[in-house]
Amino acid sequence: MITGLIAPILTPFDDNLDIDQPLYNQLAHRLLKTGCAGLAPFGTTGEALSISGAERMRALEGLIADGVDPAVMIPGTGLNNLPDTAALSRHALELGCGGVMVLPPFYYKGMADQGLYDYFAQLIERIDHPDLKIYLYHIPQVAGVGLSLDLVRRLRGDFPDQIVGIKDSSGDWANTEALLGIDGLIVYPGAELPVIEAIRLGAPGCISATANLNAGDIAEVIRLCHAGEWDAAEAKHKFVKEVRLLFQDYAPIPAQKALLARMTGQANWNNLRPPFLALAEDRIAQLASKLTTDYGFAI
Repeated sequence: MITGLIAPILTPFDDNLDIDQPLYNQLAHRLLKTGCAGLAPFGTTGEALSISGAERMRALEGLIADGVDPAVMIPGTGLNNLPDTAALSRHALELGCGGVMVLPPFYYKGMADQGLYDYFAQLIERIDHPDLKIYLYHIPQVAGVGLSLDLVRRLRGDFPDQIVGIKDSSGDWANTEALLGIDGLIVYPGAELPVIEAIRLGAPGCISATANLNAGDIAEVIRLCHAGEWDAAEAKHKFVKEVRLLFQDYAPIPAQKALLARMTGQANWNNLRPPFLALAEDRIAQLASKLTTDYGFAI
């Protein structure tokens, strides 16, 4: 279990729209040095569904070759078909990753819980790895397919050694709270907004997209919580929440990439794979100005 802040790391592209491995490695090291306890490559923020399986494998190998500890990484491996999801998962585990984060199959809608249960049961069988640790990924507003509480309880009960946790990006606190009541399940909220309440109920931290730009402050909130300094955590959390809510007024992936380009001087952060479009320059300037003037960011 990774205790603290996990960053769903952004994926940079070069001018040919191939993954820019050196820039990817630089961001990974920077995040781990500025407060992140772990990384979640190839999540929603990392544009996973715009990246091929072969690219994911090469990029993960590139991070590890550059010195990133695989044990602190939980890469996303969930696709719509069992063979490719199993292959990506097995590859990550063989590299020594701390687990894999798996979406439910998301193209077919309205599937019964039994069908989703069968998918994960067969996935576990196909991966067939002694160190398998699956973190379910619940983001129904994007995937169009969610994981019901009953399904999560059943999977956890039947496969306690393999189904170890969940990232809940639903934004529904009642759902997160109920998940935290499942015995032994590791629950990461998919944002920093409810992290204090979640830690009070046993969460180890959170997985937050804005960790790509605000890792230190979010990590400090989590550290204060684990130290029992709840008043200080609440005070710091107010600032952190304001930054998070500010980003919600913008297209978060293009916005964060544009800001990273400004902050690092690395123009490739502005490159986006379709269907993403760059934000208008005046919108980026507006966001950068707010972050600099109101929140002390160096942009």
